Amino acid sequence: MKILLVGSGGREHALALGLKADKKCSELHVAPGNPGIAEIATIHPLAITDNQAILSLAQSLGVELVVIGPEVPLVNGAADVLRAAGIATFGPSKAAAALEGSKDFAKGVMRDAGVPTAKSFTCTLQSEIESALDSFGAPYVVKDDGLAAGKGVVVTNDRSEALAHALSCGRVVIEEYLDGPEISLFGICDGRNVLAMEPAQDFKRAFDNNQGPNTGGMGAYSPLPWAPSDIVEETYEKVLAPVVAEMAARGTPFVGLLYAGLALTKNGLKVIEFNARFGDPETQVLIPRLVTPLADLLYKAATSDLDDTVLHWRDESAVTVVLASQGYPQSPIIGLPITPAESQESTIIFHAGTAERDGSLISSGGRVMSVTGIGNDLESARHRAYSQISTIDLEGSFYRSDIALVASLAQVEN
Repeated sequence: MKILLVGSGGREHALALGLKADKKCSELHVAPGNPGIAEIATIHPLAITDNQAILSLAQSLGVELVVIGPEVPLVNGAADVLRAAGIATFGPSKAAAALEGSKDFAKGVMRDAGVPTAKSFTCTLQSEIESALDSFGAPYVVKDDGLAAGKGVVVTNDRSEALAHALSCGRVVIEEYLDGPEISLFGICDGRNVLAMEPAQDFKRAFDNNQGPNTGGMGAYSPLPWAPSDIVEETYEKVLAPVVAEMAARGTPFVGLLYAGLALTKNGLKVIEFNARFGDPETQVLIPRLVTPLADLLYKAATSDLDDTVLHWRDESAVTVVLASQGYPQSPIIGLPITPAESQESTIIFHAGTAERDGSLISSGGRVMSVTGIGNDLESARHRAYSQISTIDLEGSFYRSDIALVASLAQVEN
């Protein structure tokens, strides 16, 4: 099977490794890719905002499956253009991708599907915003209604900060704060069926102890030894299956990856947000643990053929730590040389914001690389990830030192 993967980040590097490992994948093409992906696949220049360019590349390569990684081409309707040309595509239509493209739309779907989520108000006027903030009180949760590259959410006790962020958004969703630990749980969807993946947890704040601004994610781990034993089944029954059924009933079936961000509150499981694609960096811990061949799995999803598919997982733990550029997320400094060491045992280095200049590797984004360590438990996986990431030299770069720390300590105590 010839496959085209669209995207260039750490998520796409992880997906590329998974696709390449499947014996059914005869050729793997990635566009635009990055230097790390170029080591395992053929990369092509591409503007991912240009639907016609994506289609033209897929047709010229004669691919049998297109996998769309990032949210922007999905929300722009790239999957619709590809499917109209008869190309199997893993990724939701423009209408279905609105689950990520609009927080207000997602709230409406959850309401109609009976999915538990935070109470909220959608606002455009300052008077509406101030009334909503006062209605819920601190901590204030303010979300840009549209796409914001993982940085559109502000959670703060400072009302003035919450108001300022809300006013900077064209339309904003203000909701009640959900207490309790957060979990990411993905579903592979074919428009009718959904297969729940193993849960993961990511770390949104830039610095240790959950300090600093929200980012696209500074690390992740899986499995979650502290999570309820029935978390996968409960999420399937209360969240994933109802949403897939609701989208199908609306005439906009969801085909692709449905990402559910969950809070385990004192009042039970509730949805924080949906994404319409694989999450980053959770993908970097989930794909190394997935036994089920990825190319065949995504092709079956793209062709509405998941009826008899079951997911299988490795028992090992995986921990991913993200290396970020100085100044990330507000003003990352890019264009600096990177000196990575060779990969150590049971670790994988994923490229994200990297590029080549005069034959040398340089940084090109806020999140530059991520390192995944794999071990028999979280402690050994953490040790491997941190041992590896400490060998990467990038001036001014930083990473959190506490990814999966609490969970690994609890696992040892148990």
